[in-house]
Amino acid sequence: QVQLAESGGGSVQAGGSMRISCAASGPTRTSVAMGWFRQAPGKEREFVASLNWSGYRQTYADSVRGRFTISRDNGRIAVILQMNNLKVDDTATYYCAIKYQSEWRYWGQGTQVTVSS
Repeated sequence: QVQLAESGGGSVQAGGSMRISCAASGPTRTSVAMGWFRQAPGKEREFVASLNWSGYRQTYADSVRGRFTISRDNGRIAVILQMNNLKVDDTATYYCAIKYQSEWRYWGQGTQVTVSS
């Protein structure tokens, strides 16, 4: 099956920046979209950003629009999430996912992003 591996998480102070990456491996070579979700303890998993694989269309949650940028790592089934002006509320485990047939079907194990005040 498809495997997704996130990397680049860690700790940063509020106002700082961080970049996290997700690379897919296995039989899947293309996807409808790749995206990022996040989940903080005690909260529901929420959508963060996605990128359409064919048209490079970017979609963002209102909470991160203008601060986060999702981009494609050309040549691979991979995406990068550049996070700027981080807030304490951005603290969460960030999960990479691949969408097929209108559903987010494959998920990574997650990478922790901690933003301190």
